[in-house]
Amino acid sequence: MLSDPPGGALRARGGRPEEYDETGRSPTRAEGVSGHLRAYLFRGPAGNLEGLWKEPEGPRAGSAVFAHPHPLHGGTLHNKVVFRAARCLARAGYGVLRFNFRGAGLSDGRFDSGRGEVDDFRAALDEAERRGGVPIAAGGFSFGSAAGLRAIPGDPRVTAFIGVGVPFASEPPDSLPVPKVPALFVVGSEDVYCPPEMLRKWAGDSARIVEVSGADHFLEGKLEELERVLTEFLDELRMASKP
Repeated sequence: MLSDPPGGALRARGGRPEEYDETGRSPTRAEGVSGHLRAYLFRGPAGNLEGLWKEPEGPRAGSAVFAHPHPLHGGTLHNKVVFRAARCLARAGYGVLRFNFRGAGLSDGRFDSGRGEVDDFRAALDEAERRGGVPIAAGGFSFGSAAGLRAIPGDPRVTAFIGVGVPFASEPPDSLPVPKVPALFVVGSEDVYCPPEMLRKWAGDSARIVEVSGADHFLEGKLEELERVLTEFLDELRMASKP
C-alpha cells in the first residue's frame, strides 16, 4: 500500500491554478489555460484520468511523467513540488504530463490504496509516449514517487527517474524496487517521512541522492534549490545522450 503523511500540509496555500497547491478548481474546467498547456482527459484503467500536458521548451528530449502526492491528503497535479519538477523537465526539452490519480480531481474511479494507482501511472506513461514520444523520464513526489517506482521496472521506454521524498515511513524499503536507470532522489535533511539515512541505505550506489539542508518533507522554502538540483541532473542526462 502506498501512503503519505496525513493532514493539511499538502492542502491549498493559494496561487495560480496551473502552479500551486490544490486550488480546488480543475484546469480542465478553467478558462485561459495558456497555449503551451493542455488540460484534458485520457483513458486509464479505471476510466478517464485528468491530465495537464506541457509542451517542451527548446529542442525536444522526449517526454516525462511526474506524479502527485497522496490523493486522500489533498495531493493533486497542482502540488508545488509537482509543478516545479514539471517546469524543470519542460525547460530541459521534455513534454511533461502531470495527471490526477483515480478519484482525484476529475479522474474517474476511487482510491485503491496504491495498487490501481500503479496502473494509472503506467497509463500515463502510455499517454506521454503518444504525445511526446520516447525516451521517457518518470518521477513523482512522495506517494507519486512510490507509485512510479513500482510502475517502471521492465519498461524500456523509461530512461531516467526522479524521486522526491520517497515515503519510507509508510513504505517498507524492500517493497520498492531500486530503479535500474539513471536516477536522482531528493530529500530534505529534516524529512521525517523519508529519513535520509534510510534512503541512502535503500539506494546504495545505484542513484544520486541530494539532501537539502534544513528542508522538511514538503521542501517548504527550498523549492528554488529543488529546481536547481533537478536542472543539474537533467543537464547531465542531456550531455550523456549526445553522440
